[in-house]
Amino acid sequence: MVVGGGAVANRKARKLLQARAKVAVISPEIAPELESVAVEVHRRPYREGDLEGASLAFAATGVREVNAAVTREARERGVFVNVADEPAEGDFAVPSTLRRGRLQVAVSTGGASPTLATRIRHELEGLFGAEWAGVVEELGRSREAGAKADGELGEVVEGCLSRLRG
Repeated sequence: MVVGGGAVANRKARKLLQARAKVAVISPEIAPELESVAVEVHRRPYREGDLEGASLAFAATGVREVNAAVTREARERGVFVNVADEPAEGDFAVPSTLRRGRLQVAVSTGGASPTLATRIRHELEGLFGAEWAGVVEELGRSREAGAKADGELGEVVEGCLSRLRG
């Protein structure tokens, strides 16, 4: 459940969708790009009881009182909650994630500075280009075939990258 309809709520919803979650959004106003990706849309203010059946909650309204009400209900229901702009109020932080196929690199500041985490992720994007998805797949096939690359991993990776680039 994502409570909020702006840019922050949109980012949270997209991360949930990448994890194959069913996303429901509650907000009086919902950005069109968020409305287009949500499975369920409730164009209205948050109400007590909205978290019934939720596995996770994201309070991203920009209104402290509403976020606090979402957090209270989440705690009463045993639902983990992420509170945008108030990381200490929530139960977890969402990392900035770089994905190259099955390779995933997550960067987190524990909610202290999402902007810094995003900046570091952008730096990593330059180091780990799209070709790394192929490296992971090739190493996975080698592993499935019973090959051991423990001592030679660097050489194997370089060989994969050379073949993929050339």
